[in-house]
Amino acid sequence: MKSPHRTEPLMPRIYIETFGCQMNEADSQYIADRAATAGYEIASKAEDASVLVLNTCTVRDNAERRAYGRMNHFKVLKERDPQVRLVVMGCLAEQDRDRMQKLAPHVDAVFGTKELVELGDQLAAWQPSLPDVPEQDDTSAEELYRAMGGTADAIVDAFSHLRAFVTVQRGCSYYCTFCIVPHVRGRFDHRPMREIVAEVQTHVASGAREVMLVGQTVNAWRDPATGEDFGDLCKAVAALPGLERLTFISPHPKDFTEKIIADLAEVPQLNPRVHLPLQSGSDAMLRRMNRKYTRAQFEEKLELLGRYLPGWAVTTDIIVGFPGESDADFEATMELVTRDAFANAFTFIYSIRRGTPAARWEQVPGDVSSARYKRLLDAQNTATRAYHDRKIGTTVRALIQGPSKKDPAKLAAKALDNVTVIAPKPPDYDEAVYAREPWIDIAIETAHVWGCKGTILRRAARFDDAGTPVARPVIDLVAG
Repeated sequence: MKSPHRTEPLMPRIYIETFGCQMNEADSQYIADRAATAGYEIASKAEDASVLVLNTCTVRDNAERRAYGRMNHFKVLKERDPQVRLVVMGCLAEQDRDRMQKLAPHVDAVFGTKELVELGDQLAAWQPSLPDVPEQDDTSAEELYRAMGGTADAIVDAFSHLRAFVTVQRGCSYYCTFCIVPHVRGRFDHRPMREIVAEVQTHVASGAREVMLVGQTVNAWRDPATGEDFGDLCKAVAALPGLERLTFISPHPKDFTEKIIADLAEVPQLNPRVHLPLQSGSDAMLRRMNRKYTRAQFEEKLELLGRYLPGWAVTTDIIVGFPGESDADFEATMELVTRDAFANAFTFIYSIRRGTPAARWEQVPGDVSSARYKRLLDAQNTATRAYHDRKIGTTVRALIQGPSKKDPAKLAAKALDNVTVIAPKPPDYDEAVYAREPWIDIAIETAHVWGCKGTILRRAARFDDAGTPVARPVIDLVAG
């Protein structure tokens, strides 16, 4: 069955899909905002758009392979309508600018990590000549969408304004031997505090309840003119009227001074979670990785965080199978994990990144890395599940993300420590009401490795509000 013929002109539509870190998410949001200003509508399906934007990552081989796979998927849409434009941006675009033209010649434009403004300008230049979305067979379009997979980003919905990413720093100057980021994003480039504060103020005025400060090594931030540090920045942002919650990603252990941690303790709006990438518990591996701290120094940071910020959840990143990793090196990592040092961990098997020193070194055999990874994952899953189990019987306040992707009859939300919480929509659920009152109190009933489930008790407009009780589901005991 074909869609009804549209007689009215359509707004040009842009579809954005993102791979990678919060820095890429922030970049995607910037492009979405520029596109909206230029007159675009944000599409939720690739086949509905006239411009397709793929924001890419090179941190791991899997992300790179998925990005090239998506370029090939999008080729189908360009073959169906040659006027559709495909743009690739992000870290892979920066690294593979020339190579990409050979591997994916159907890509219309490539914009590196330092060319966001130019991409925004190009979207505005393209806008007048963009075609309507062609009439298409609904069934085949749905089949194409299922085959392609992928998730649209920067879609404006009732809840999209609640969280805002604010980039405070780009690039990295530390050159870890496994990391491509300094090569594709450049060295540290810190934004002035006045610009950051002004942007946060704009988001708060637009209804953001939570602001995330984003940087590749966010706690290394320094004001280019005054030298003020990351602790000073957090206190300045927190002083803005109306700011409810503040968080940040991703700090480096080396740059957490006692002064900065003490400053963070003075900011009541900060969410009680800090991500502290370990990578390895072995000093030998940390040296080979060029991480610029020892195991003992990392544990000193944990002690400082526990002293100044008691009760905060600490999450981490861990790499298994880094070149040269011995059984003893791996066991040093396991020792930290099995003592429940981390509420959660993002764990990875080392993958070669072209252009990094570690790519030239002798690699750990794949079967060895896989066996170690399974042990690590099992141990951390046990620790994470135990952390979530402790929430059972408590009530947590969480900020709505939107309907659960797996079950639209339920709401997904994030607790202050970044734990995902799922709960059925109350009988009186009204999206407009919950968009105005997006803080929900959830009674936690079950725990899982991925997060928790519960029942919504109250909703509130602001984090500090007492909240309004919501309708409870009626249980039919007779039908039992």
